[in-house]
Amino acid sequence: MVGRLESALVNRRFAVTTEIGPPRGADADAIRRKARALREWVDAANITDNQGATVRMASWGASIIALEEGLEPVMQVQCRDRNRLALQSDLIAAAAVGIPNIVLMTGDQPKVGDHPDAPGVFDLDSMKLLSTARMMRDEGRLISGRELKPPPRWLIGAVEDPFAQGQEQAGRFGKKIEAGAEFVQTQYVFEVSGFATWLATAKGLGYADRCAVLAGVGPIRSLGMLARLKQIPGVLIPDELTRRLEGVPEDRVAAESVAITIEIVRELRDLPGVAGVHIMAVGMEEAIPEIVERAGLGRRVVPLRV
Repeated sequence: MVGRLESALVNRRFAVTTEIGPPRGADADAIRRKARALREWVDAANITDNQGATVRMASWGASIIALEEGLEPVMQVQCRDRNRLALQSDLIAAAAVGIPNIVLMTGDQPKVGDHPDAPGVFDLDSMKLLSTARMMRDEGRLISGRELKPPPRWLIGAVEDPFAQGQEQAGRFGKKIEAGAEFVQTQYVFEVSGFATWLATAKGLGYADRCAVLAGVGPIRSLGMLARLKQIPGVLIPDELTRRLEGVPEDRVAAESVAITIEIVRELRDLPGVAGVHIMAVGMEEAIPEIVERAGLGRRVVPLRV
């Protein structure tokens, strides 16, 4: 049995993923409500891991709750809060309870979150964690060399920023593939032509044929969010998009942004090398079914077997 996301990627169906931020309290219903609303519209949903360096319900716990509600989780695992013992232990547990997908990242610095004095662990970085996960799964070994019986099984993912400055991004993408990434979810794509240039380079190097690219998209719910996104390295927002959002009444910004997101998804579907989209709708999860339907992607009721 393989997961819905892996089935979509293997069979070259245009995949849709999203993400759910676990609650700050011990409220399982917060996950259950979102899972029920999204399970027919996405192939899988990232369950974030203390995103923004703020304390929330553990990703593995929220992933189990999502599974119980029929929503396939992608368990995020970041290196900030755990050493290599804990990271490997959590990955083994994820496989044991049936979590079919993982996405691995370095993580934000503690200073940006709600415990700025907490020491960051960073025993491993994302590249090393990717190679560790691949070794655990494919070779049945821990970093120490000890054997795993049975080895864990999951689809391995990473994150990628096609617009980051000061580095050769296509080359970094290739290194993530060599380390073990089978799919990547990218930073927001608001400027399709620039993303297409990066993708064409990656495809020319053979990377997009070896690793599925899920382009990050999502609505901007307010002008305040627009201003914050402009401050994030790697997020490029065209002037035309800014003018469109600033040209409507404040109470229409979210709706206009949903329309823009749908337009972008339609453009991305036509780009060779795009395997799907990753919809980041922070605080606007209720808009995801509308985006999926109006973009022509359809409900996600698909066979779970390859």
